[in-house]
Amino acid sequence: MKRKVFEFALIINVIIFCSMRITAQQSKPSAELPKYEVGIDFTTLTLQPEDTNVGVGGRFTYNLNRHLALEAAGYFLPGKCSTCNGLITGHMAEGLFGVKAGQRFKRFGIFGKVRPGFINYGKGFTDIIPNGSAGPFPFNFVQRGRTDFAADLGGVLEIYPKKRLLLRFDGGTVFDRFGRNTFHTVTNDPVTGAFTPFTFTTSPFTQRRFQFIAGVGFRF
Repeated sequence: MKRKVFEFALIINVIIFCSMRITAQQSKPSAELPKYEVGIDFTTLTLQPEDTNVGVGGRFTYNLNRHLALEAAGYFLPGKCSTCNGLITGHMAEGLFGVKAGQRFKRFGIFGKVRPGFINYGKGFTDIIPNGSAGPFPFNFVQRGRTDFAADLGGVLEIYPKKRLLLRFDGGTVFDRFGRNTFHTVTNDPVTGAFTPFTFTTSPFTQRRFQFIAGVGFRF
């Protein structure tokens, strides 16, 4: 499934790139459009209906023409998700790389975006490991990080108050692919009270999450 999601995003990127390159070749290029953009963003990522994390990040955009751009973006969310599946807590870091394609007008622009990438969780899952102690807690809780494949699909609205300045608003769905993972835990014998190590492996699954981004960009 992970491979299929990646291939789907890659195919969309290629189709958009080829179609927009043809359009650019058929139209007169504009020398007035700045090629580079650097943005500062504010973002919210809804992990569960009752759990939305807030973060900040940045974005770099290279405009191939008036319709198509390459983008790289990164976001950091310092909060934690206390209700996510798989005991996910801690901070999150997100990296996205892809394309933005659409129509640009004098004062605003409307685009679609496809940006595959990754999401890193500071505390992705928790292992329970026996420590050999005879005390009240003969095991340790070990929290481990994890990094998953992700893909950001959605829409973009840009407003151009000045030639070198833009305001940007993104809305879209982040597809977060949780791979197969092996957990270490313990079982308790109700008769002897002994703890026995036990491992189990989860099946991969994909979660869809809404992400909103608002920011300011500078063009040069």
